[in-house]
Amino acid sequence: MTADDVQRFEEIIKDGGIAVFPTDTVYGLGAHPDSVEGVHRLYWIKGRSPDRPAAVLFFDLERALADLPEIGVKTQAAIDRLLPGPVTLLIPNPATRFPLACGAEPSRLGLRVPKLDERLAPLAEVTVPVLQSSANPTGESDPRSLDEVDARIRRGADIELDAGVRGGTPSTVVDLSTYEDTGEFEVLREGALSAEEIGASL
Repeated sequence: MTADDVQRFEEIIKDGGIAVFPTDTVYGLGAHPDSVEGVHRLYWIKGRSPDRPAAVLFFDLERALADLPEIGVKTQAAIDRLLPGPVTLLIPNPATRFPLACGAEPSRLGLRVPKLDERLAPLAEVTVPVLQSSANPTGESDPRSLDEVDARIRRGADIELDAGVRGGTPSTVVDLSTYEDTGEFEVLREGALSAEEIGASL
């Protein structure tokens, strides 16, 4: 994965295309979160219902926080403790940002900022947000490598980025939607980061 590959990736996402790309956990399928055409193509290729939510991924935490200025002080502190990392956080979305990613729950937004290792480092230059779901048909296993991505998904994508074999365990999903008011959180899916590690951070 070269700097030129990453530049083309960003251009395709900006233009409403879709991409297969690596994260710190598994391979993802991405589109611009404000592109109706791109998001609909992504869901169609996966065989996923558009009323199911997806995460919005940023490759830089500061860019994420700048795009989500309504985040409360306590919630932002929790985000700072958990991201970047193999975690998807459900946070309040009072401004209803990125509604195409929210499915039937526009009051909550899934936020993802992967930790960029040496192989993923070129992705730090990407400035656009990416609506991201794992690059697998709905209900099937998450791909650890580009070779494991379903052929139909690969044919439907406009670009593929390869960073070798990833860990293979999907992100841990943590609900922070009431954290600002109550300090409470819930681990909805235990993945690459254990519930104990989440608890210790929060």
